[in-house]
Amino acid sequence: MVVEQQLLPYFQWLLTGGENSLGALPSFFFVFLGVAMAALVIGFAIAASRYGILRGGDVTYKTVSEGLSELLQTAPRRVWAIARLAIKESMRRRVAVALGVFFLVLLFANWFLSTNHQEPARLYLSFVLTASTYLVLGVALLLSAFSLPNDFKTKTIYTVVTKPVRAGEIILGRIIGFTIVITGLLAIMGVGSYIFVVRSLDHSHTVELESFQVVTGPAGEDAGKKGTTSRDAGHRHELTLDAEGNGETTVENGHTHAIESIGENKYRVSPPLGFIRARVPQYGKLRFIDRSGAAKDTGISVGSEWTYRSFIDGNTPATAIWTFDNVSDAVDPKPPEAERSLPLSLIVRVFKTHKGVIGQALQGTIQLRNPESQLTSEPLPFDAQDQQVDDIDIPRKLLSQSRQEIDLFKDLVSKDGKIEVLVKCLDRGQYFGFAQADCYIRHPDGSPIASFAKVCVSIWVQAVIVVSVGVTISTLVSGPVAMLFVVGFIILGFWRQDFVDIATGKSYGGGPAESVVRIATQANVMVQLEDTLLNNLVSGFDKYFAKPIMWAVAQTLPDFRSFSTVRYAADGYNVPWDRVFQDVTVCLGYVIGLSILGYFLLRTREVAK
Repeated sequence: MVVEQQLLPYFQWLLTGGENSLGALPSFFFVFLGVAMAALVIGFAIAASRYGILRGGDVTYKTVSEGLSELLQTAPRRVWAIARLAIKESMRRRVAVALGVFFLVLLFANWFLSTNHQEPARLYLSFVLTASTYLVLGVALLLSAFSLPNDFKTKTIYTVVTKPVRAGEIILGRIIGFTIVITGLLAIMGVGSYIFVVRSLDHSHTVELESFQVVTGPAGEDAGKKGTTSRDAGHRHELTLDAEGNGETTVENGHTHAIESIGENKYRVSPPLGFIRARVPQYGKLRFIDRSGAAKDTGISVGSEWTYRSFIDGNTPATAIWTFDNVSDAVDPKPPEAERSLPLSLIVRVFKTHKGVIGQALQGTIQLRNPESQLTSEPLPFDAQDQQVDDIDIPRKLLSQSRQEIDLFKDLVSKDGKIEVLVKCLDRGQYFGFAQADCYIRHPDGSPIASFAKVCVSIWVQAVIVVSVGVTISTLVSGPVAMLFVVGFIILGFWRQDFVDIATGKSYGGGPAESVVRIATQANVMVQLEDTLLNNLVSGFDKYFAKPIMWAVAQTLPDFRSFSTVRYAADGYNVPWDRVFQDVTVCLGYVIGLSILGYFLLRTREVAK
């Protein structure tokens, strides 16, 4: 799974942040203060243009002071009354049609999805979760953008404002009401999606007795049988049975089957195992050694524009090295102490400069090393499967490079609980590509159902933010304009990081004005512009005006791309609770900030005074 940014523990993320950023809480207060000051300046400018400077200042002060007083007097009972009205309004607008569309999509999905796929679980999970995301966000957009404008248009808003209801309670009540509707829709879609995926992937095989071959032991005794299963769901498995007739199939299309003997030449094949997983990885820190033996932070480039992975060349000293902390013999506590192992998972990106031997996998080795004593285990060979998760259980009893028996946990784990994992490629002219998240220690899997539910929470967070933005902006403009604004807000949110990169000068091509010049002159983004008066003016405009505005806008945009956790479920990884808590906290911050902003915007309407 691609992990481009390290996930911080929740309280570190909330209070202190990473190396180059503030914590989420200080950032929220700075952004909130900046938006409040900008709104105050703009409000004063509008009031001064209408009433003059002195009178405008008095109006601005009165509006802010009365507004803050009213916000502190918000009554939960009145908010809930508005929320119930919003729920009834949603039912009248037949939001349940979205459920009909969703189940219609599921009804015909199997026409286009196939279980005869290298990783069918990834295909099915990404499909149903992406479809749920789009439908839920679409419903949130339509409900929030057209609600208040329709009330203004039909004048039903007068029925509400004549009651003892404050403007802030109208905004918060509608946000809560629409959120409840979205929650109900998403819960039904989530349950339906999970059942659909499980039933679609469910299949069974039979054991083909005519394929059996007897396996003999070291002393010539009957040690079991090898054979194959029947072909179902577009694939078959090879199997190995012990002397009692029990065993397991090989992994095909991301799953296996357990086999149990139920009589003479009769076997029971279990449903698929491992289709839907929730792996819990422990990541290490990656560094490289190049072909000359020099230490490097990254490997070599093979020309890929995406620099997430870098490569090591085969049949050279080039090595990828991961350092893991907090490693102990408690990693795998279930087996007896003598049988405990270090469960590793490795993902290799294979890059070939020639075909090699057709049908033969590239060869690699894994070694374990004590970072203090430098004691290193004998190389353990493995076959590299391109972009596949290869689960490797390192046994406790190993041999050192001098062929002496060593204990993995006592001899290779340092006193402070660290161990190094070294991976090499053995084939000349071939390359292995790695990122930091491509090697990890496997902890016991989490609950797939719980992980799936946490993905639904991330979808819910996005929908609540869309509802908050839609309700807030609809206090000021008509329904179609509000809808376009929210769509633009979502699109900009998906490209928030690009905004930040342009504003901070990390991207090529300069700012907006310089980009226009480059388009007009057909100048490549890597080419330095000529030192002319026009180009200097354009660069100055970007530096002192356009980029600061872009940076300020980026601070108010939610990063919708990072909210999505669909890839966790699709790739078979558990969604960390730290991630869930962070997303919900960000959502709460947007709800609070937008509710206050919506309150003051609604007060500018004559009907709300």
